[in-house]
Amino acid sequence: MTSAPHPFVSSEVETPNAAHGVSTSLDTNGVRGKLTSNAPLAPLVWFKSGGTAQWLFEPRDVADLQDFLAGLAPEVPVMALGLGSNLIVRDGGVPGVVVRLGKAFARVERVDETTLDCGGGASGILVSSTARDHGIAGLEFLRSIPGTVGGFVRMNGGAYGREVKDILIDCDVVTRSGEVVSLPVSELGYTYRHSNLTDGSIVVAARFRGHPGESAAIQAEMDRISAAREASQPLRSKTGGSTFKNPDGGKAWELVDKAGCRGLTLGGAQVSEKHTNFLINTGEATSAEIEALGEEVRRRVKEQSGVDLQWEIQRVGRP
Repeated sequence: MTSAPHPFVSSEVETPNAAHGVSTSLDTNGVRGKLTSNAPLAPLVWFKSGGTAQWLFEPRDVADLQDFLAGLAPEVPVMALGLGSNLIVRDGGVPGVVVRLGKAFARVERVDETTLDCGGGASGILVSSTARDHGIAGLEFLRSIPGTVGGFVRMNGGAYGREVKDILIDCDVVTRSGEVVSLPVSELGYTYRHSNLTDGSIVVAARFRGHPGESAAIQAEMDRISAAREASQPLRSKTGGSTFKNPDGGKAWELVDKAGCRGLTLGGAQVSEKHTNFLINTGEATSAEIEALGEEVRRRVKEQSGVDLQWEIQRVGRP
């Protein structure tokens, strides 16, 4: 099978072989990462639904990502993908390039007695566990964020009364043009689940600061958080995490419940009966069904309480 030339940048292209389900590698311009065309994204996201990425790029390291983005035509959209926990990939797929940071970006290292230097691909569980091992308290809440450093730095992720803005010192970002810039927390424009990081920029590292603590006490707090999540959230279902942002002075789940949406279904999608701010894929739901159910919940809440719920889950791609 002959693979088509890469239309955006010369690099190592991994083109799926339809006959054998394997990949054919084209080494063209020294980009060392893996580039796959028409890459299925459903296996990479928690909902297990949605279409393909036009191109999925998994860089070897930061320099590789810089080279790739610098050589990419400016009009090509770029999106970062972490653990895929807070994401609906629409059924028509994602145009342009989806960047996924692999193991090379999953490092966590202690800088001093209260500071960790973390790669953008490191999970919240890894960061909090490393903090525990070094007696750094204040980062326990990251245990409950089902994502990577890159994602929760971009979205000011938070839980149990804490947010990333409370612990972040600064972060390293590869811009859409391929430059690396270091941004202090004061320049990220953090608000509730939002930053002013531009589209196409990729968070590749971040420094977090906690405070001295006892490892046993830190582990006890992590256990408490883990137990609370297990008791209240449908963690063993195909879900996307918290669906809607909490409105000022209120709780999204309470508004959804009051609107009579607990257990509401649309096709294979359902509002969780365990936690009404979670949508779940009960089997073979399409992303269109999941998103449409979310919109129906928003409509009912608006009608019942007058509150216009805002999506917390990111929705990307073509319908």
